[in-house]
Amino acid sequence: MKSFVPEGGIINSEENLGYLASTAALLKAKGLGKILEYRAESCSPSHDLVLNLPACRAVIPREECALGVAEGKTRDIAIISRVGKPVAFEVSEVIEDGGAPLAILSRTSAQRRCMDEYLLGLEPGSVIDAAVTHIEQFGCFVDIGCGVSSMIPIDSISVSRISHPSDRFSVGDRIKAILKGYDGEKFYLSHKELLGTWEQNAGRFHAGETVRGVVRSIEPYGIFIELAPNLAGLAEPRDDVFAGQTASVYVKSINPEKMKIKLIIVDTYDCEPDRGCEYFITEGVIKRWRYSPKDCQKVIESVF
Repeated sequence: MKSFVPEGGIINSEENLGYLASTAALLKAKGLGKILEYRAESCSPSHDLVLNLPACRAVIPREECALGVAEGKTRDIAIISRVGKPVAFEVSEVIEDGGAPLAILSRTSAQRRCMDEYLLGLEPGSVIDAAVTHIEQFGCFVDIGCGVSSMIPIDSISVSRISHPSDRFSVGDRIKAILKGYDGEKFYLSHKELLGTWEQNAGRFHAGETVRGVVRSIEPYGIFIELAPNLAGLAEPRDDVFAGQTASVYVKSINPEKMKIKLIIVDTYDCEPDRGCEYFITEGVIKRWRYSPKDCQKVIESVF
């Protein structure tokens, strides 16, 4: 069972459920230093998280609910928002409470271990697992292990421009990300480098075929149609087309030297677009990534 994964990643695993089944198993997990997961049932008036484990009732004291709470760097909304969701934790102790066993847990301990034993040992450019937890206009917040939070800025989500991160992601999505660096307080992430170069994406399309795309922006000189998260083409202006619509488009030409794809809009219609991302890279470490073709005068690349 992997220990340092975004919350929810091990909650249904056989090993995790086994350690939650009895107080003896919980104490065994404590002795082995196991990180476990279960869903938070409620939050007390004093902002302790309450869990009804299969073995017994359990509590995560407020200051053990998240890194930074004790220091005042993390607000209590970060605790309240975990109700109904999986939380990672280590078992601190099992005590008697009114004649019944009560497990005292620590999410902070699990997060600190995730930082020390996993995240801080990663190189810039490392491809990691993440889970989308919250979406704002400027980017999406993700869990990169045991509830440790980071953010992917909107301009790092994909090469194809989007008006809002919800155009690409939904809360709960399990995604991949690239670690750009750590400044002592925050982890910095990117995502677009995993979605393929211009050539990799353009190679899936051919002049003369008609395909589906998403209208991303309307400009005076043309309409940008997203064919893939890292690829967009330009169609001539039309008055009856709106951003967010799905379009069937005729591929008129593909020009690698200028990174241009000319399109003709055949039809548009309202349809919920696909939000899934196809990853060309899913593991390892990326040191340099070039989006633009070799013969293209314009160079678009990332260096980690």
